Amino acid sequence: MHHNPEEAVNHLEYNSERTHLIIPEYGRHLQKLIDQASAIEDREERNKAARYIISVMGNLNPHLRDVPDFQHKLWDQIFIMSDFRLDVDSPYPKPSREMLEQKPDRLKYPQNFPKYRFYGNNITGMIEVANQWEDGELKNALIMVIANHMKKSYLSWNKDTVKDEVIFEHLLELSGGKINLLKTDEELSTSSDLMKVNKKVSNKAQYNTGTGGKQKMHRSSAGGKNNQNKNRKS
Repeated sequence: MHHNPEEAVNHLEYNSERTHLIIPEYGRHLQKLIDQASAIEDREERNKAARYIISVMGNLNPHLRDVPDFQHKLWDQIFIMSDFRLDVDSPYPKPSREMLEQKPDRLKYPQNFPKYRFYGNNITGMIEVANQWEDGELKNALIMVIANHMKKSYLSWNKDTVKDEVIFEHLLELSGGKINLLKTDEELSTSSDLMKVNKKVSNKAQYNTGTGGKQKMHRSSAGGKNNQNKNRKS
């Protein structure tokens, strides 16, 4: 058989010359099967071809092929891959191009730019809740929790001591003048106690990450000893 290299090169297919794959994970061979099925004139034969293609698509995911919702997904995908040209009898409603191209509504992200960012937006929400509560012991307890958390956040970001009066002034400002602890004898937790809590949390994180490293070191050293013993025996 005579082989002509130039003729063989002319018959090569390049990706730049091929049609665009709508769902690339199924591959080009399956895309060609769907294109061939869409061109079949006899409706009964076209239905048989579509069901065969669905079975092939299911075989690619055997653990999901018998799930009803997954079957619905496969039928939607075969219509999408045919560019909605495949006219067959589907057990599920045929998707439309308009529904596929429909864009979701834009999410509304909270655009909060607090003056004291080191407190975070959650503190502002907690203060708003406290403003809505009736005066009493429960509200006073919540206010003290908020103030202590503000002091802890202040120390976490500024890494320095802070007077309670500063926290009380910030709380008065953030609450719109409704929560005033400047005229009371209330005292917050000391800076050293709050910093100890922060250090405990950071030490736990370091310990959790460090133990794995220690175990690895022990294992490597044990492996080194075993290798030394083997070398001595040999």
